[in-house]
Amino acid sequence: MDIEPQKMLIDGDLVAAASGREYDNINPATEEVLGQAPDAGADDVERAIAAARRAFDEGRWAGDPEFRARSLTQLQEKLREKADVIREAHTAEVGMPVGLAHAVGVDPPIEWLGYWPELMKSYEWEYERPPVEFMGALSKRVVRREPGGVVAGITPWNYPFQLNLAKLGAALAAGCTVVLKGAPDTPWSATLLAQAVAETDIPAGVVNIITTQDNSVAEILTTHREVDHVTFTGSTQTGRLIMRNGAETIKKVSLELGGKSAAIVLDDADLASVIPAAAGIACMHSGQGCALMTRLLVPRSLMGAASEIVKAVYSQFPYGDPNDPANMMGPLINQRQLDRVLGYMAKGKAEADLLIGGGRAEQFDKGYYVQPTAFADVSNDSTIAREEIFGPVLSLIGYDDDDDAVRIANASPYGLSGSVFSADLERGIAVAKRIRTGSIGVNGGNFTAPDTPYGGYKQSGIGREYGVEGLEDFLETKAMGLPV
Repeated sequence: MDIEPQKMLIDGDLVAAASGREYDNINPATEEVLGQAPDAGADDVERAIAAARRAFDEGRWAGDPEFRARSLTQLQEKLREKADVIREAHTAEVGMPVGLAHAVGVDPPIEWLGYWPELMKSYEWEYERPPVEFMGALSKRVVRREPGGVVAGITPWNYPFQLNLAKLGAALAAGCTVVLKGAPDTPWSATLLAQAVAETDIPAGVVNIITTQDNSVAEILTTHREVDHVTFTGSTQTGRLIMRNGAETIKKVSLELGGKSAAIVLDDADLASVIPAAAGIACMHSGQGCALMTRLLVPRSLMGAASEIVKAVYSQFPYGDPNDPANMMGPLINQRQLDRVLGYMAKGKAEADLLIGGGRAEQFDKGYYVQPTAFADVSNDSTIAREEIFGPVLSLIGYDDDDDAVRIANASPYGLSGSVFSADLERGIAVAKRIRTGSIGVNGGNFTAPDTPYGGYKQSGIGREYGVEGLEDFLETKAMGLPV
């Protein structure tokens, strides 16, 4: 593909790494080198943080919501102009099928960016509380919502463009300045965004975008005293590290972490219509999504019937070349992830009954492909039911009644998402309300939208993205007392 040499954005300039170092960007479908990305070092990160600090302290960006709104609208327009190139690069470096890039990975995030300027028009940045008397004097009280400062955004490789824009849009709308570090495996989803920002009126230093394959360099963002807030999407293990790193300076930390979400099929549901959709979602984008329902809970008495439907679905599941719009599943992201998923498949074979799949997709000469895989009669205490695999591996778990289904769904260290299916909507809603997750769908209802907060309970994270709640994650609250 024809992508011009990529640069980082630091203090308003598109630049290479100060050292001149680059690293290869690998296509996971072909294992071929797509091109290179800048490999930032400590000096680059320090310069980006200093630029963000200066831009915030200057006050223009933080103090002018109308200018911020116009700038975000301008950025959206630039991204629309570049959408074809972004989509092509995204499919190549992520391995996400092009149909999903249109439906999830690229196009909606660009359109959702327009939510922030609209929200800013109606958001109450300052409001009064009724006057109060204290020690004989009457005072009125004003509550202000103010930008939180310099934000470090750290994003993963599974939905890189969407997550880059989610963090950037909310932080900029709030009036923060940002240092965004793209995922090492998907650097062009960051550098193409950097190109678009550089073509807008966003002042130098407000947005800084870096790429690096060195985790020690990225770690600077989580410990630096001039960074006020770290927002991270990724593994729970790394989230714990970021919390520890930020503790020394009491940084604000927002974390969107792992999941092991459950789809609960109640005993009155129509298996023939429900199971194919529930099973298919678990394999979307090769299972590389933290909110995917990878535990399928079915009544024990219906385990056999549900298993046969899952086998039929997976035997026909469309996967392969991500450039084919018919495919819903491409390769895993890299060799390390391939080895990880194959390891979990091996554990599954020792813990449960393999229904279908269970190994590498041998029909492909190149690429990190695995088979859609399902296990039946899985214990909720087993490794494959408790740990996030991040691959197309579904665990069918039996339950006795509604209370048992709720117990099993909640018996997880995670609490990100889920779904419930029932012929009785009210019954489905009643069960959904008992599930301890940040989001849940009933009978296929969709909660995904830019005005809907997204995040998790328990070890699935802290804070929310999108919606008013997502904006407020990047704001501080100031109370002012004034004479009447």
